[in-house]
Amino acid sequence: MRLQPVIGLETHVELSTKTKMFCGCNAHDEGALPNTHVCPICTGHPGTLPVPNAAALRHAVLLGLALNGTITEHSKFDRKHYFYPDLPKAYQISQFDLPVMQNGELVIDVPSEGAVRIGIERMHLEEDSAKNIHGDDGKTYVDFNRSSVPLCEIVTKPDFRNSAQAKAYVQEMRLLVRTLGISEGDLERGHLRCDVNVSLREVDENGAPIGPMNPKTEIKNINSFRAIERAVDYEIARQTALWEAGTPPMITTTRGWNDTTQTTDAQRTKEDSADYRYFPEPDIPPLDLREFTVEIKRNLPELPRAKRSRFIEEYGFKPDVAKQIVDDADLANFTEATISELRSEIGSAASASTDLAKLVSSWILTKFGSVLANEGRSITDAKTTPERFAKFLALIANGKLTAQKGLEVLAQMEFRHLGVSEAMDVVGALSIDDSSVIDSIVADVIEKNAAEVARFKNGEEKLFPFLLGQVMKAAKGNADPATATEALKKALKD
Repeated sequence: MRLQPVIGLETHVELSTKTKMFCGCNAHDEGALPNTHVCPICTGHPGTLPVPNAAALRHAVLLGLALNGTITEHSKFDRKHYFYPDLPKAYQISQFDLPVMQNGELVIDVPSEGAVRIGIERMHLEEDSAKNIHGDDGKTYVDFNRSSVPLCEIVTKPDFRNSAQAKAYVQEMRLLVRTLGISEGDLERGHLRCDVNVSLREVDENGAPIGPMNPKTEIKNINSFRAIERAVDYEIARQTALWEAGTPPMITTTRGWNDTTQTTDAQRTKEDSADYRYFPEPDIPPLDLREFTVEIKRNLPELPRAKRSRFIEEYGFKPDVAKQIVDDADLANFTEATISELRSEIGSAASASTDLAKLVSSWILTKFGSVLANEGRSITDAKTTPERFAKFLALIANGKLTAQKGLEVLAQMEFRHLGVSEAMDVVGALSIDDSSVIDSIVADVIEKNAAEVARFKNGEEKLFPFLLGQVMKAAKGNADPATATEALKKALKD
């Protein structure tokens, strides 16, 4: 028996609007005391009328276009009925048959698999529920601050076949919403929430389905990328065991991911659309999204996958380096500005002969990253501007500053807000490119370490790094290592 996983994702994106979906309450004061950002509208008092948030509508259309979907020209809101303590109206204002967007896609890059296209069934707007807080006293409390915060729900087609694809999709979705500026996309803080639907189907040797697909199992409470992978892998293994025992799942159920036990726990049977008794929201007129769509389409920014491709083709970055840079929008902007300035600093001829991608990535991702990390900073609050950083890299590229001294110079630039020349003066950094000066330093080192030189000449070649270190020390780190190496080799042969 061959079994194939069939996986779909439902992702909720909390939109970064100042106010809630249908009222003027503050939407994102996470440090506020419970039930302090509430009003009669978001707590469902009788007689109140909801008014849609225009910023949320714009964010939703922007995301729909970025997902290459079809924007519904005339959309509407609907009432989705269910009774739960976190829903004061006993219904949620959501969208049913006319969502903001339908038939989209997101192409993801999966390690060891390459590009995988994931179809998007629909994306709709809705209001968030309140937050249930289960106290140590056995009671459940409800905080309505989150009630009616705007959400976009993105429902994929069942196009995933393994956990690596599911993880890559959510990572790309987080990067996308951050790039668009519509959400912080933080899983741990609930800005991005993911429910995973898993089922198995029997296939023949060619992978063609045999018989109907069995009901899906929905997994909730997943709040990290690692948990997404582990939850999917666990559920595939659990359902496989049921199939092999002759008892495959026959009803749609909901299970919760238990991060402590690394298992899924049964919660309830899953409702279908008929159970929610959808009907059009009578208090909100239909939405005409045509003007929004035309306006936003003109200003759609460069999307992450396109930017990664451009960084590879235009700047020569390796794919893994391009991904690491583009995954941080601020880092990507800093990198582009640096390369633009650097090309001006070293000239077009030198640019062609210098591996700018290797130079920039090695200093930005590792060396500059460590300098910033030492003070708990990120590229966002770096004091060194791209212009100053480019001047610094130009000196490295032209051999006017050694890498060893460069770290000291960069640290002074960052933490004392100095220009490159000032920082070089502070640390005494000036590349020694006069061969006669280097020859003189080498001669002095050989004279002072006569015993080690004699041992080297008698066959102890392991002493060469020691002697080279003495040369670099005498030069105070300002000698080019390659030049110093050649000078020392020549002197030791004499």
